[in-house]
Amino acid sequence: MLASGLSFVCVNGIVRALGTDLPAAQSAFIRFGFGVLFLLPTILPMLRAGFPPAALRLFGLRGVIHTGAVLCWFYAMARLPVAEVTAIGYLTPVLVTLGAALVFGETLALRRILAVIVAVCGAAIVLRPGLREVTDGHLAQMAAAFFFAGSYLFAKRLTGMAGAGQVVAMLSLCVTLGLLPFALWVWVPVTPVQLGALALVAGFATSGHYCMSRAFAVAPLTVTQPVTFLQLVWATLMGALVFHEGVDAFVLLGGGIIIAAISYITWREAVVKRRIVTPTDVATRV
Repeated sequence: MLASGLSFVCVNGIVRALGTDLPAAQSAFIRFGFGVLFLLPTILPMLRAGFPPAALRLFGLRGVIHTGAVLCWFYAMARLPVAEVTAIGYLTPVLVTLGAALVFGETLALRRILAVIVAVCGAAIVLRPGLREVTDGHLAQMAAAFFFAGSYLFAKRLTGMAGAGQVVAMLSLCVTLGLLPFALWVWVPVTPVQLGALALVAGFATSGHYCMSRAFAVAPLTVTQPVTFLQLVWATLMGALVFHEGVDAFVLLGGGIIIAAISYITWREAVVKRRIVTPTDVATRV
């Protein structure tokens, strides 16, 4: 999980370094284009095998939503401090919790509702509306959190129709196709350095997702989830040391509160699942 966090911080840092020299849509398209190249050995056999029509519709809808998320994220990343983008992004799992209750009818107990409220308070501390200007970058990152949450809800539904590798590969393909018209609309000349940087972004993103999957496979979420707070610490250090951004204590505080809320929700879900998997024996009451 530590390696995953470092990988994603590197993704943030490279995109931040590219700044606004490339339009967000073009940067995102090139990054996902490299991702498709990396996954091409998986994608070609998968397309030849085909999918049920219902799965194809869900893949397409998820691609549209994730395209919006990526556009908003790249736009925000080029305009906000790295730590702020990271902290606001922590809202995504909270929004997934709400979405799962609304879309899938999952139970939203009082404790989970209170944890969601705490997370929203953490986001308010990061943004501090009324006390400072909330820019279009902040709004874009908030929109990205909502879009990413929607994408993850589609992913949950798709896992019952396709394998995890197929879901990831189809996401890369659909998002690349979704970004293509936006990228062509704003296309500007690209330097070899920019191409290399975006190839690194694709590589670090792939590494981050792989390390995260490995962490989830060998350790419970109750262990791995709190470690994600270190990603905010590293993002803050990168912003300060590389981009000379100020260290905002409110961003660290708000991000910490959001992570605490997410960790509590994760812990409660783990407790409930253990009760379902190992029910109390009627005779022994153990």
